[in-house]
Order: sequence, then structure tokens, then C-alpha cells
Amino acid sequence: MVLAGEGHEVTLLERDGAPVPEPSEAWEAWQRRGVNQFRLLHFFLPRFRIELEAALPRVVAALEEAGAARVHPLADAPASVTGGTRPGDERYGTLTGRRPVVESVLARCAEATPGVTVRRGEAVESLLTGPSARPGVPHVVGVRTAAGEELRADLVVDVTGRRSALPSWLEAAGGRRPPEELADAGFVYFGRHFRSVDGSQPPIIGPLLQAYGSISVLTLPADNGTWSIGVITSSRDSAMRAVKDPDRWTAVVKSLPLAAHWLDGECMTEGVDVMAKIEDRHRSFVVEGEPLVTGLVAVADSWACTNPSVGRGASIGLLHVLALRDTLRRHGPDEPVALAEAFGEATEAVVEPWYRDTVAFDHHRLLEIDGEISGVPYRPDSPEWEIFKALGAASGQDPDCLRAVLAIGSLVALPSEVLAEPGLLDKVVGLGASWRDAPAFGPSRQDLLATVAG
Repeated sequence: MVLAGEGHEVTLLERDGAPVPEPSEAWEAWQRRGVNQFRLLHFFLPRFRIELEAALPRVVAALEEAGAARVHPLADAPASVTGGTRPGDERYGTLTGRRPVVESVLARCAEATPGVTVRRGEAVESLLTGPSARPGVPHVVGVRTAAGEELRADLVVDVTGRRSALPSWLEAAGGRRPPEELADAGFVYFGRHFRSVDGSQPPIIGPLLQAYGSISVLTLPADNGTWSIGVITSSRDSAMRAVKDPDRWTAVVKSLPLAAHWLDGECMTEGVDVMAKIEDRHRSFVVEGEPLVTGLVAVADSWACTNPSVGRGASIGLLHVLALRDTLRRHGPDEPVALAEAFGEATEAVVEPWYRDTVAFDHHRLLEIDGEISGVPYRPDSPEWEIFKALGAASGQDPDCLRAVLAIGSLVALPSEVLAEPGLLDKVVGLGASWRDAPAFGPSRQDLLATVAG
């Protein structure tokens, strides 16, 4: 939709053949076989809403019509905590919903967009190449579908997600596989969905992502009076695998002070949905200033993907799309080398920092969980982690620190940008330095294991 708005003619090949249902029917009726997390927990951050309102306002209107929830973390918080309403606070509000509902809205809007042709049930099998724009570098001029049809294009955009076959396609086309960083993110998700009888949402009385020692919990508002709860554990924590049992899962959530009230609704999930073996992956398509391919770009999860607990995937993906739009304004497909190089630079400048920040957070959080399990507190030689933890502690004591946490969590500003605000770091150090000495809020490891054991 973004590229069609720039005057490009876009053909979208979608492997899944099922027609898109009405948003009101999407949860029950739509099966997206190619998306394993389709019915699991989702939340769309404020940055996604901000960029969507600027680039595709009609999609925002369609989401609201479908019942997407407007959520603002400061709306119901007392003035003693927030310092009252301030200019700019609107940027922390979001528009969110369950994945099937949001995707059905996006898909239906795309199909109605002039310049966009959606072909469902058609998978790509390989790339078509033409004369190279740079010696030794394959130039892509289209794709070949699984049915054998050849489709030619000035530019191919890979948005096939975290399991993209692009490296193999490039190799088969005579090119190099992109250098890849790959590791198991190390988290397991145990989630369930709920709804109210009157369309209301549980009150937000704590962060949507809360750490309780060796586990974390997600409490996520969604559309039409629905929400989801997720218990996040380390894949190495064998004792916590029992929470795939609904009774054990419920008992764990009940033991978490700021999350227990989210159970007050009708459960919509049979059993407990589990997602594991989540990978952090990063691919480089420009190496030492040289593109590995021209005529093709990889966007969003096809380029890099991370553990989804902080909910950044859709926002980073949209930022990447907008970076492609802006790059195409400067270099059209008739400048394939310049386009590839410029998009590589834009990727590194616009979205790479968010990927690195997310991976670093996950790394420290997993090691912190390991420390909770072993009984040996995690004490890394990392000023960044210490500052992050101190900022979290200070956020409950100072409105500036609270907004700093919201800015980072909302994907509005990078940690380095937030901490550059005059005087903020002094507040963080002064108010949050003793975060290690704060009393535990929630069950101890021993209590948690007793709850899981029943």
C-alpha cells in the first residue's frame, strides 16, 4: 500500500490461498497455515500507530471500525505518578488488536488499493535474473512461481518473513548467501486469550511486560473487549514446562500481583498456546559496501527478526518499509546498484539500532533468569544493563523517568536518545541506583515452583 501510494504498480504473491474474511469473522474463520504465530499473543506499539496514521490513515480508520482498541498507558495512572498531562503524551498511545483481526483489515485494505494486485495461493519457487548491473553480482528481474509462471518486475521485495528462503534462492541464482547471525532467542511463550461480556478491558495497573524473577508476563489489550495473557519462560527452565497445563498456567498468573486481575474474563483459548524455538536472525545484503544482489531487497523479518516479547516486529517492519519508500524516491529501480547501496545504508541507520537493542535486552534478560534459577544474582559488567534496570526502578518515582521508559518501550526513541535528555541520567542514577536492594514484588522462585507443582 505504501509503495502503491508512490505510484508504483505492485503485485503481491501470497502463498496462503484462503480468502480474507471480514474482521469480525477472522478469529474464528481464518487459518493462516504459513504463519505459526498467527493466533498467538500480539500487540502493536505506538510507533506502529504513529507511522500508520501518517502513511496510511485510511487503514487506521478501518482498524477503528473493526474494533481495534485505543490504549494509553498514562490514561488511568494517577497524577502523582505521571505528573499530570504533558504536551507530547499522545505519542505513547497505540491502536492494537488480535493478529487475525488486524491482518484481515490490512489485507482487505490492500486488496482495495489502486495499484495493488493480490494473488493468493501463489508461492515463489525461484528468482529470475538478467544481465548484471555490477560484475559478479546477480541482478534479479522477477520470480518464478511454484506453478511455473514467470513474473517480471523492476524490483522484487522479499517480505516472506523470518523463515524466508531468500538465501537459498540467491545461491541458486549464482550469488552469495548473505552473512547470517542466527541464535535461538531462548524464550518460550505460554499464552491464552480472554474476552469480557460487556466489551470492557481490565485496568492497566502495571507495565504490559512485567518481569517476576525467573519468568515474565505479558498482559495485552486487544480489539472488541478481548485481551491476551502470556507467561514467558526460558527454554532451559524445564520446571516451568508444566505451565502448558491450563490449571498450572492459571495458578501462576494468579500469583502475580499486577497481572492476576487479567484473568477476570471468559477464556477463548482451548488449552494453552505454546510458542518455542524462536530465533534471532540477521542477514546482511550489503557487505563492505558491496551489494550481494541488485533488483531485490529484503524487508522486515526477511532481513532481521527477534524474540517477540517486546512487540517490536510490526513497528520495525513498517519503519523498514518507509525507509524503502524514501530510498526509492532518491534512486529508482533503473539505478539498481545505487538503490541497493542506499537501501543498505538506510537499513543500517533506521532499523539496525532497534534490532541490536532488542537482542542485547534479550541476552541480559535470559542471563538474569539463569541467575534467578541458580540463586546466583546476575551481575554483568554492562553499564547499559545497569542503567536500564535503574531507569525501570526510577520510572515509578519520577514522571520524566516514566516517560523515558515509555519512549523506549513505544519505539518512539532509542535508549541513547532518551538518556541524552539534559538531567535525565542524573535522575536515573540518583533514584534507581539501589534497584538491586528493592524487595521482590511477586512470588519467590521457591513459591513459583510450588505453584507450578500444584
